[in-house]
Amino acid sequence: MVRILLVFFVISGCATPKQWSAIGGSRADGTVRLAFEYGAFEKPQFEQGQGVQLATERCRAWGYTGSEAFGGAHQQCTTRNQYGCVAWRVFADFQCTGR
Repeated sequence: MVRILLVFFVISGCATPKQWSAIGGSRADGTVRLAFEYGAFEKPQFEQGQGVQLATERCRAWGYTGSEAFGGAHQQCTTRNQYGCVAWRVFADFQCTGR
């Protein structure tokens, strides 16, 4: 019984809080790229509002007044093994607004 429960928890993954981080962008173009990474046994939980706030802070540091998301979030495999993808990066792009 204990083994069955252990296998269930390993297979189902764990809800894991993730924080967006700024990984790139362009001051001249007024763009900010945010991302977070997660592994195969994680179920990422993230706050979209935290990403918007982070992008807005970066934009304000560059002289803009705000930011807005464009293109939605995208996921990219970062690590593979013989079973498939075991780690991903989720990224989102933001456009700085109001100069």
